[in-house]
Amino acid sequence: MKQIDTFIHSWKETDTKTRQAFIEIYDHLKTLEDITFDFNQRPGVSYSLRPRHKNQTDKSLFAMVDVIDDEPEELWLSVCFYGEMITDPDEAGDLIPEGLLGEDGYCFDLYEYDKEEIEYLKQRLTQAHRNAKE
Repeated sequence: MKQIDTFIHSWKETDTKTRQAFIEIYDHLKTLEDITFDFNQRPGVSYSLRPRHKNQTDKSLFAMVDVIDDEPEELWLSVCFYGEMITDPDEAGDLIPEGLLGEDGYCFDLYEYDKEEIEYLKQRLTQAHRNAKE
């Protein structure tokens, strides 16, 4: 998607390597079948990547990958899911009542690149994708 690619190319990497984390998450999402992306840009607030499975009828997305833009030099990630679409066996996420488009969700905040956390998020993304298509 051109908007996402333009955003990635304009994002300067920092020592936290959150740009690299976003790219790896986005690349993983692109491997999942039958999805589309919405990309909502609110400079100074967030850049929101929203994947949706083509068979979803009751929800407009199965995950939300937000790049939080509240610190001009340090962008960080918040990856959120509907509560019923994933499990969180490591209890790494924060339960956010009515926090995902008015429904209960789990959000995982990533302030710097962490390979293990990214792998955990990829597993959650795959799980949410699988549950979204059913």
